[in-house]
Amino acid sequence: MERKPIKVGVIAELTGPLSFMGIANANVCKMVIEDMNEAGGLLGRPVELIIEDGQTDDAVAKAAAAKLVNEDKVDVVVGGIFSSTRQAIRSEATEKGNTLYIYPEQYEGQEDDPLIFCTGPVPAQQVEPLVPWLMRKSGARKFYLPSADYIWPHRLNKAAKRMVSQNGGEITGEEYFPLDHADYRETVRKIMATGTEVVFNTIVPPGLTPFLEELHNAGFLAKGGKIICTYFDENFLNLVPAEHVEGLYSCLDYYQGIEDPFSMQLLKDYNRRFPGSAMFTAGSGCSGHYKALKLWEAAVKEAGSLDQDADITALDHASIDQAPGGSAQMVPGQHHLRHNMYIAQARSGRFEVVENLGVIKPKERYRPARSELSAVN
Repeated sequence: MERKPIKVGVIAELTGPLSFMGIANANVCKMVIEDMNEAGGLLGRPVELIIEDGQTDDAVAKAAAAKLVNEDKVDVVVGGIFSSTRQAIRSEATEKGNTLYIYPEQYEGQEDDPLIFCTGPVPAQQVEPLVPWLMRKSGARKFYLPSADYIWPHRLNKAAKRMVSQNGGEITGEEYFPLDHADYRETVRKIMATGTEVVFNTIVPPGLTPFLEELHNAGFLAKGGKIICTYFDENFLNLVPAEHVEGLYSCLDYYQGIEDPFSMQLLKDYNRRFPGSAMFTAGSGCSGHYKALKLWEAAVKEAGSLDQDADITALDHASIDQAPGGSAQMVPGQHHLRHNMYIAQARSGRFEVVENLGVIKPKERYRPARSELSAVN
């Protein structure tokens, strides 16, 4: 008798401004689930992957989450890029659907829903090491913060301002714009007029390209200015001319230039299966999706069942020895990962790792699970 499949629901941005990221994320999920099934499935059952297009639209992602939970009856939901998208998915997956949700993207931290685990880096792993490192290395002290106007930029900027201040720097400007804003002439004028040495950018597509073009045309980089953009990866390098981001600094848990044997083989396997422009990268969330599914697999195997409480208990301390960029471990009680972190710099259209930061803890927390609350009340 054929056993019922275990169902994994993924919400990926297959269309819309972030489709170059979402397609790659969906590819990673296909690869992991295919490999899982070729190895015999999970708990002796096949694993069925159900992918929904979030369309880079929070309302669409919310509806997709409702479908996955209520109609498809998935055992776990994975996906979302923007923090607002995470909140839209959460409202249906965890708050209404009481279903485990793994958020795989780098973000601002502070997610504390007991049914959510996060497998992307947070400010303690990106901003806190990168800003002081660059200030020491370059002597730069003046930072300008041009930003998209949603949750992630506001909270990332808060961390950046704290690190700049603690290290003797100053903020020369901080601005927030709608996601579709495209005219950055006045902002760039202010950047140039204030003697800004570092632009800490959290503008995202579609506004990203016109901003970087305006900054380049003003001669910011040519005059020695530096750009930090923590989410920038190899996929983003395809969006703009190389000279617009020459020297840009990023900080992520994986880059294609990392040369550990597992990471190199994983990239080779991905490129063989999915040739094209949707590349396996970390800023796009590929590494977070890979870690999400493999950690969930490890937790289910440890629990020996799909009992959600048992899986959450196991996932709270789950670890995998092999992952893109190095091993990954959930920090017990935090629902976030220890990551191997790297600083990389864009050089001639490629990212080169310039600093291996080693393993960095997330410094996060979460609320007690509902079952734990009922046990103590």
